[in-house]
Amino acid sequence: MIVQVDLRPRPPVVALEEPDDTGHFHVVVIGGDDRALVYGALVDAAAGRLDGDDAWITLDAVRRWAAGRVGPTWDDDLARMVEYARTKGWVDDSAYSVRAHVEWPA
Repeated sequence: MIVQVDLRPRPPVVALEEPDDTGHFHVVVIGGDDRALVYGALVDAAAGRLDGDDAWITLDAVRRWAAGRVGPTWDDDLARMVEYARTKGWVDDSAYSVRAHVEWPA
């Protein structure tokens, strides 16, 4: 799954790409490298927050974006992804979110 933050439109748009791919999870920023805009876009989308070179993405947002776009095993696949992330220390249970690396434009 890719959380895409597109800074080109105003306001910026946050969307989930490749929702069926629970084997990968990261954030891709398009249209600039303004960290304040990315932070604001994630907060405004009720998606999470920027934290250095990573982002904390809420699982509620992931579920909301994936609704109606994924297969019947997706909930189990997502649970496995979260459990793997937990073993790496990439889950914040207090905010129900998962850490994702952010890829910035070159």
